[in-house]
Amino acid sequence: MRFTLLDHQLHFPNPRGADAEGLVAVGGDLSVPRLLLAYRSGIFPWSVDPITWWSPDPRAILTWESFHVPRSLGRILRQGTYQITRDQAFTRVMKACATPAPGRRSTWITPEFITAYAQLHAQGHAHSLECWQGRRLVGGIYGVTIGGLFAGESMFHRVSNASKVALAHLVEHLRQRGFELFDLQMLTPVTARLGGITIPRAEYLQRLARAVSQPVRF
Repeated sequence: MRFTLLDHQLHFPNPRGADAEGLVAVGGDLSVPRLLLAYRSGIFPWSVDPITWWSPDPRAILTWESFHVPRSLGRILRQGTYQITRDQAFTRVMKACATPAPGRRSTWITPEFITAYAQLHAQGHAHSLECWQGRRLVGGIYGVTIGGLFAGESMFHRVSNASKVALAHLVEHLRQRGFELFDLQMLTPVTARLGGITIPRAEYLQRLARAVSQPVRF
């Protein structure tokens, strides 16, 4: 295995030196400065005991051109079944993503992650999109932004298609705001059906460098 043990200093090794599974480093902390440096470097955390930092190859992304809205989802979007908000329930979205659900008995979103990303949100670096039925939160998605990068972290649904509706609204919002890169990290069956693709890590890092330099805001 090839990875770096981090200490208190704020640094990361080159993600191109990750091991075969994409592990870059172990240790450090989940402070706001370290998290921002990680995402800017093409790295993200995935566990807390110990803290592990990853940069997989290939990397999953969603482009505005590849995003696909199935016919059934298109009908739901046109009907306006759900009410959509942004940054109105960030912590609730995270906690919902962390809740076990059918097909997901455990989660990497621990209380330590919720605390760390809530701090990112409070400082304007993490955002959520919520999907409501009346006053009930039924779906949502959250992620980290730096310049024109949106690094999608997780999404959830409590009623059919709510997470897909949230994703579709988020994609349109990011496109309109001038974002250039939607990082999915790892491709899932759901994101693959909606147009997620994989690219080599080297290409991802090139796209990332361009995206984070863009003066756009969520």
